[in-house]
Amino acid sequence: MSGDIRFEVDADGIGTLTLNRPDRLNAFDLAMVDEWQATLERAEADDSVKVVVLTGAGRAFCAGGDFDEMAKFSELDSLGRKNFLFKHVHRVALTIERMDKPLIAAINGAARGAGCDMALMCDLRVMAQSATLAESYIEIGLIAGDAGAWYLPRLIGTARALELFWTGRVVRADEAERIGMVNRVVPDDELMAATYELARTIASKPQQAVRFFRRTVYQSQTMALATHLDMVSSHMAVMEDTPEHRAGIEAFRSRQRAARAKKPT
Repeated sequence: MSGDIRFEVDADGIGTLTLNRPDRLNAFDLAMVDEWQATLERAEADDSVKVVVLTGAGRAFCAGGDFDEMAKFSELDSLGRKNFLFKHVHRVALTIERMDKPLIAAINGAARGAGCDMALMCDLRVMAQSATLAESYIEIGLIAGDAGAWYLPRLIGTARALELFWTGRVVRADEAERIGMVNRVVPDDELMAATYELARTIASKPQQAVRFFRRTVYQSQTMALATHLDMVSSHMAVMEDTPEHRAGIEAFRSRQRAARAKKPT
């Protein structure tokens, strides 16, 4: 690893993926994008990892694409520019989509353009009070090229998303929480503690159920109700064979037996 991406796993199975170019506000170049995607794949394959937390080193979450890299991008022909996105940047979004493990963004500072979109790709978002978000593409005459226009309307609705895309204005933490861009806002010095508390809660739950829930929710966004119910019946049938389910049922029955034993005769 180059050092632009750090990844560490703690004893609770929480993997922390840190964007580590603080001198560039964690803006990503091609090498960093490829390393980011490869790290996500490793986290998905590693059975010790239950939840992944994504954050940035220093005072920013991610400033989006590195302008030096964008200069090289603009020198390519149209097919080269498409392939730059298709073969590299888009692989991050597609890897996240197929991951069964929860991904939580700890937004520690400014998230701009593609950096904002990378936060939106995560399942949950915890935001520091002083952090900010902006879909800033419009300021340089571009559109969201990495799935931001797919994620944001699903989170906050079409009209609000278009307003943010068309104006490029900065969204502060209180508004982000109010309109549903983030799950919760916490004081700056409590960001990582609050994020890890949430991550540990999820990591403590039956992991097959956590992963099937993620799969079911995202798959159902493109399904008719009848198709969803057919899929869920299959998922439920499989889940009832898992050791976690059987242990949960036995624990429930044990509590019932203990409660009945305490009742006066």
